[in-house]
Amino acid sequence: MPRIALLGCGLMGTPMARRWLAAGLPLTVWNRTAAKAQALAADGAQVAVTPADAAAQADVVVTMLEDGPVVEQVLFGPAGAAAAMPRGSLAIDMSSILPAAARAHARRLAGLGVASLDAPVSGGTVGAAAGTLAIMAGGEAADFARAQAVFAPLGRAVHVGPHGAGQLAKLANQMIVGISIGAVAEALLMAQAGGADMAQVRTALRGGFAESRVLEVHGQRMVDADFAKRGSLAIQLKDLRNALATAREIGFHSPITEELARLYEQAAQRYADLDQSALFCELQRLNADGKT
Repeated sequence: MPRIALLGCGLMGTPMARRWLAAGLPLTVWNRTAAKAQALAADGAQVAVTPADAAAQADVVVTMLEDGPVVEQVLFGPAGAAAAMPRGSLAIDMSSILPAAARAHARRLAGLGVASLDAPVSGGTVGAAAGTLAIMAGGEAADFARAQAVFAPLGRAVHVGPHGAGQLAKLANQMIVGISIGAVAEALLMAQAGGADMAQVRTALRGGFAESRVLEVHGQRMVDADFAKRGSLAIQLKDLRNALATAREIGFHSPITEELARLYEQAAQRYADLDQSALFCELQRLNADGKT
């Protein structure tokens, strides 16, 4: 069984940690806010004081952090994990960061004799707790094979290409999710404005060509006006910005994502601490104000 070090015990990292512990995998955890890591001690995790301490005895170091700069700091900054990792060990970044940053991290880790994968996930906190995450992995096929014992308790992993490809797949996922949330919100609001029962419209659409996980889950949140954070509107915006930056880097025009990113930017000014389905609130506000 691989010895895992998890760096980042937030909304996603904590349920992932519990999945590994329930599977009997040895786990050491670290978090910048120490109390979040300490909460996992009751489940059987060892708690480290620094990323380096967590990584020193690990076969696999998993990062689940806010963004690329934070991943870089935790890996390569003072008391960072990378320099402490044993040669031949494996780093798996399950955060959502720019593909270019993932490739740069892979090169730096290789220089230290450490293999790596970028393996962001989709499925949110519900999927993390249930072990049904979609895991999109970029890197060497042999390293992907090595990581199966780490991935198996979390969900379904697919190797999508070389370093950076996992992050490209996650950006594609976030483009689809972000655009779909906007489509569902706008459609339900228009139906309601015209006099239809929004909840019944959602029910009527289920099973037809408009069916989707977003209509099922986020559509229900819109009907219930339940925007408590499971995913994060602010992180959804970050991912759309990363998608646009990557599109510019490769010369790809993405007008639909550009428009949705603009709406998420407006929403983030009021609802950044809510679930990403709170884009509904911004569209509702725009209509109430008579704006377009």
